[in-house]
Amino acid sequence: MPAAAALVFPPQGADADRLSPADFERLGRFIHRASGIKIMPNKHTMLEMRLRRRLKALGLDSFAAYCRRLFEEGGLQAEAVHLIDAVTTNKTDFFREPAHFRYLTERAVPELLEARGEGAQITVWSAACSTGAEPYTLAMVLDDLSRRRRPFRYSILATDICTEVLQTAIAGIYPEAALAPTPAELHKRYVQRSRDRSAGLVRIAPELRSKIRFGRLNLVEATLPAPRDLDVLFCRNVLIYFDRPTQERVVRRLCDHLRPGGHLFLGHSETLVGVDLPLRQAAPSTFVRI
Repeated sequence: MPAAAALVFPPQGADADRLSPADFERLGRFIHRASGIKIMPNKHTMLEMRLRRRLKALGLDSFAAYCRRLFEEGGLQAEAVHLIDAVTTNKTDFFREPAHFRYLTERAVPELLEARGEGAQITVWSAACSTGAEPYTLAMVLDDLSRRRRPFRYSILATDICTEVLQTAIAGIYPEAALAPTPAELHKRYVQRSRDRSAGLVRIAPELRSKIRFGRLNLVEATLPAPRDLDVLFCRNVLIYFDRPTQERVVRRLCDHLRPGGHLFLGHSETLVGVDLPLRQAAPSTFVRI
């Protein structure tokens, strides 16, 4: 009697489709070229997870169909923003790396005000603002400093490559727990509670929101549509997603937007060692344009 044939079951659920190595490479090359973000081979599963929502939104049943649409059927231009949104990492907190804000308010801005006298205006760029915690923190500390010292004017440009996080930033609405690192006095002055306390949401006060201009900007573009002669530039915890040549190009372009004596703040895990730039280090991960 012949042996029974083995039953073969097709894969189900998440295992029914995988991103092929060839398509992973195609997507990785485009993401790197378009955004500077390097998708390493060990991020294969991560990329699959993040793109499944795009497959669902487009009504596609496989990664192969998604890549055909992008690279063979002319759909890349329409999908590019959504693809970059899907792969960007948007970790941020209010008062993250607080030493930077202390340096800003205790040294950098007071020195600028002393040099400029009455009517001074401080111009700031938060170059990877994510959901807005960084520019709103900047607005809080600058507004507070203006109240404690002689008044001065300030303006903040806040940009990010991801359109989804910018919508959150513009609204200025957050879970109450997200504002926990905010000092009590600043929280009381600049944070509004929802009338529906059960919602657990708060909103940044309108006088701060009015000081910030939000917009989408890609840091790897050859020309950055941002103001020149800025006083302060925060570009923290984004260079770590770029390879070394991209890091150098981005920082060099950022320097072009700082006035001599302007301050550049990077993330504490980011370094410029060995890079020839018109900067001198003033404090940990804090640099001055020379």
